[in-house]
Amino acid sequence: MEQEQRMMNEMIFRANDIRGIVERDFPDKVVFDLGRAFGTAMNRKRCTKLILGHDLRLSSPHLAQVYMQGLQSAGITVWFLGQVTTPAMYYAIIYFGADGGVMITGSHNPKPYNGFKMCEGVASVYGDEILKLRDIIKTNDFIVQDGTVEKRDIMPEYIRMLKSKFRFSKRLKIVIDAGNATAGPIAPQLWRDLGHEVIELYCEPDGNFPNHLPDPCVPKYMKDLADRVLVEKADVGIGYDGDSDRLGAVDDRGRYIFADRLLALFAQDVLKRRPGAEIIFDVKCSLALPEAIMRAGGKPLMWKTGHAMQKAKMKEIGSPFAGELSGHVFFNDDFYGFDDGIYASGRLLQIIADSSRPFSELIDEIPVFPSTEEIRVDCADEVKFKVVSRLVKDFENDYSVISIDGARVDFGDGWGLVRASNTEPNLVVRLEAKTKRRLLEIIQIFMNRFDRYPEIKYSHSQFEV
Repeated sequence: MEQEQRMMNEMIFRANDIRGIVERDFPDKVVFDLGRAFGTAMNRKRCTKLILGHDLRLSSPHLAQVYMQGLQSAGITVWFLGQVTTPAMYYAIIYFGADGGVMITGSHNPKPYNGFKMCEGVASVYGDEILKLRDIIKTNDFIVQDGTVEKRDIMPEYIRMLKSKFRFSKRLKIVIDAGNATAGPIAPQLWRDLGHEVIELYCEPDGNFPNHLPDPCVPKYMKDLADRVLVEKADVGIGYDGDSDRLGAVDDRGRYIFADRLLALFAQDVLKRRPGAEIIFDVKCSLALPEAIMRAGGKPLMWKTGHAMQKAKMKEIGSPFAGELSGHVFFNDDFYGFDDGIYASGRLLQIIADSSRPFSELIDEIPVFPSTEEIRVDCADEVKFKVVSRLVKDFENDYSVISIDGARVDFGDGWGLVRASNTEPNLVVRLEAKTKRRLLEIIQIFMNRFDRYPEIKYSHSQFEV
């Protein structure tokens, strides 16, 4: 058993999920034990009916079979969906009345990766609850019971639910880039059935991701979409991520729209029906977002990055809407509060269709301040959180710092953020200011600080704007 324990890389236990490189981190024994551990934890809460689904990564079907055996060995009744989107898995929990669920997905990570997103109800399992699974495995503290497996199909009901949410007053021309991932078989036909003209780009499912990684919040991956929007003279371009719980957008002028500007548009729409509500956003978002929320009569609340943390805070305070720069968007006004990129794109289409003005004019009402993209600098998993803790104290000696999730350093006329990635061995950095000159000064301040830490590996070219 000690040999088997040494096989498990404990760095797979992340803040929001379990994630790692398949060939290195997920031999069958580890995957089986992960299933046994979650099954044990849920069984002890008398939660014995769980949904299981997986994305289209080449490694996902095998991981699902082994993980399912682990769940079953801990007395769990597994309702197996096969290949689905993460939001469809969430909806299956609600529709079938399950106690929770698991989605096997690598989302937007590079091809060698995969992972496990776990839910109790539709609330994400995160933080200490994930670490408890590690401890169950390390102490061999498993329940041993016989469970069962039953195949179920959620997709017809999920699509029916989505169709029921929208009525469009006019026909739009839409370009969709599914990144050869899970939205491809769903979104184009959905929007056609609701009356829109749809041009498909990379909508054929292919777990090799031959055109680009399915990450719509990386502008370079959206370039083909932007070009196609211009060629087709489309009203909007929509990109989806690997498991369809995030979205990105391009306007009718072919401009990539950062997700925090989309959040401002969504928040304004939600606040028309929920005036005065608290609207949650993550620490990576622009100064323009809280300003837009306040102009619309809402109360902005900055919170930690991570879909699990955002959903938990949303439930805690009863907020109707939350979102992240990464493109996770959570509607709790006319939806279920979980992140669904396809549903969120429908809300964007609704806003555009209901307006007499093009998307580009609507989004131009949200100011754009000079900023960097989301920059990722190398820092090993084993030290990244300690490095960020030291950086928080370092910056606090000279500046005002919001430390709910890393260090968001407030310069008055700008800000800079450094936080540990929840999913990869790096630090996430974003910087913004009211002027280009001030942004360059803030960039230099951050690079000077990073130079004090040999654990941080970066190049000056990463910070060019």
